[in-house]
Amino acid sequence: MNERLSRLYALLEREGLDAAFLTHPKSVYYFTGFYTNPHERFLALVCLRGEEPMLYVPALDEEKAVQTSSVTRIAAHLDTENPYTKLAGLLGERRLGTVGLQEDHLSVKSFRALMDATGAQSAHSLEAELAAMRVIKDAAEIAVVRRAIHCIEEVFRHAAAKVKPGMTEMELTAEMEYQMRRLGSEGPSFETMVLSGAKSGLPHGFPSGDAIREGQLLLLDAGVFVDGYASDLTRTFAVGEIGDEAKAVYDAVLQANLAMIDAVRPGVSFGSLDRAARSTIEGRGYGEFFITRAGHGFGLEIHEYPSIHGGNEDLLQEGMLFTAEPGIYIPGFGGVRIEDNVVVTADGANVLTTFPKELTVVGV
Repeated sequence: MNERLSRLYALLEREGLDAAFLTHPKSVYYFTGFYTNPHERFLALVCLRGEEPMLYVPALDEEKAVQTSSVTRIAAHLDTENPYTKLAGLLGERRLGTVGLQEDHLSVKSFRALMDATGAQSAHSLEAELAAMRVIKDAAEIAVVRRAIHCIEEVFRHAAAKVKPGMTEMELTAEMEYQMRRLGSEGPSFETMVLSGAKSGLPHGFPSGDAIREGQLLLLDAGVFVDGYASDLTRTFAVGEIGDEAKAVYDAVLQANLAMIDAVRPGVSFGSLDRAARSTIEGRGYGEFFITRAGHGFGLEIHEYPSIHGGNEDLLQEGMLFTAEPGIYIPGFGGVRIEDNVVVTADGANVLTTFPKELTVVGV
């Protein structure tokens, strides 16, 4: 078994679990190297304590699993078969007491079917333990994330040069997503945000047919997957000349971003990072408009542990990877977000993103 699987089996022993059934595709990938989106079909990495792990996949993914998985024991189910009934047959006469499951991922229907199929007496949620395993990124993971960051930064450079007043948000979105593919990524790591004018004040807005106009703020938030790992970058631009208030908002967010990054070091709390950013924005008089958390972990998924907010007193450790993304969002006016990707080092922060953060004018 690989080192990650060994840690998973050690978890079974430590928690007294008879088995683990990992059903989230990214968890399966983390432990086996095999990735698929099974859609409505059932997928699981089956780890019975004391036995070789088994990868249980839809039949249409069996060949890929054989080619890419570090787990060599593979079973498959056809679309015409009940995957839970077949799983019960594969388990045979084993009597399982407590099993580990990914309860955040399973629907109620799937949870019940899996418990019935395994005959397990009780379930233990593995979410916290799996998050703890994945939160520390090794050098190989960071190297892949760097490639994902390089790709999205190239997309942003192209977008900054391409944008012109009169172009719609959707047109720029389409151009950015074309470049993502052209540059070799697997596609967006989340829905690309191109938000202009007052819409830049929506933390999770959607691009539309609205035209980008001179004198507006333009917020771009996008990322890509490369070899399964995500990047996540936000920059806010000025389309031509913008007013003094917009410039003041931008500078407040920039200083908050820098203060948050400067506070990063092992042993401090995630809450202290949020407070460093928030106090900076409050000091500029915009505290009521900082309505989001200051950042989040990412890696195989675009949102992973930790959530960086004022109430999270968990401590930073070397190798943790997260976003630093304070923002100001003023209804009817617009907003600014500046987002970097940061990894914790032995003595502070390594900012992996290199795209310029000073206010940049585009569209002229």
